[in-house]
Amino acid sequence: MKLSSALVGEAAGPLEQMIDARWVMAYSAGLGETDARYYDTTAVDGPWVHPLFPVCYEWPVSRSLRSLAPLEAHNARLVHAQHDLVLHRPLRAGETLTTFARIALAVQRTPGAFVVFRFEARDAQGAPVSTSDFGVLYRDVALDGPSRSVASIEDPPPRSRPLAKVGEIDVPATAAHVYTECARIWNPIHTDLAYARAAGLPGIILHGTATLALTVSKLLARYGIEPRTVRRVRCRFSGMVLMPAALEVHAAHEGDTLAVETRNERGEPVISRGELLLH
Repeated sequence: MKLSSALVGEAAGPLEQMIDARWVMAYSAGLGETDARYYDTTAVDGPWVHPLFPVCYEWPVSRSLRSLAPLEAHNARLVHAQHDLVLHRPLRAGETLTTFARIALAVQRTPGAFVVFRFEARDAQGAPVSTSDFGVLYRDVALDGPSRSVASIEDPPPRSRPLAKVGEIDVPATAAHVYTECARIWNPIHTDLAYARAAGLPGIILHGTATLALTVSKLLARYGIEPRTVRRVRCRFSGMVLMPAALEVHAAHEGDTLAVETRNERGEPVISRGELLLH
């Protein structure tokens, strides 16, 4: 099974979407947020928007890229491997954003072909709102052709200081189904047991963005950080999360930077090289 590196540079969009309060609040509810400010539509700036919400409006614009024949043939082998989100300013419920996507990089890694989708969202005035490098691994798929890139892609930084346990995350058996509907992100490896097993997985797995969002939520609550102060979130996804699960969040807070790692019941990292940058 091969995937051509000539796909790098393919683009999709623009896609215009209203970021309505219902969607924003549903995403927060799907993560189990209990702070009333995530749901306060009477507030001057509207309800809080979770820092990971951009994954919701990025997913629809990627459809035309994921449906390209060379990629669609390997959809069952796709897993989220790496994420790098930059928030140029706080998100607001009720605004309309225009999102663009392109395939920015393709390289060979030992487990398979590594591909990065870059998403860029702009507001009604054309100002940047968010930029995401969404790295996926096509398991057991070889890259056909040389490595290619049309953008500078950074790897998350390796951990440089010791981390302490700062919280736990209980992931119920229904977490992936709830997250799918609240985020409006549908991939059958997260909700369809037959499809997941046919794809070579032991069962349905939790979305990488859900694991990351739950981790971010735990950090915000633990350190009393408002979501609108988050400027960058990046990590590698080091392991699959089957459900139900009990995860532990380990972190170190220094100035405007939080280093983080999330581990499963066996102490193995499912999120590594995690970092939050604040402003």
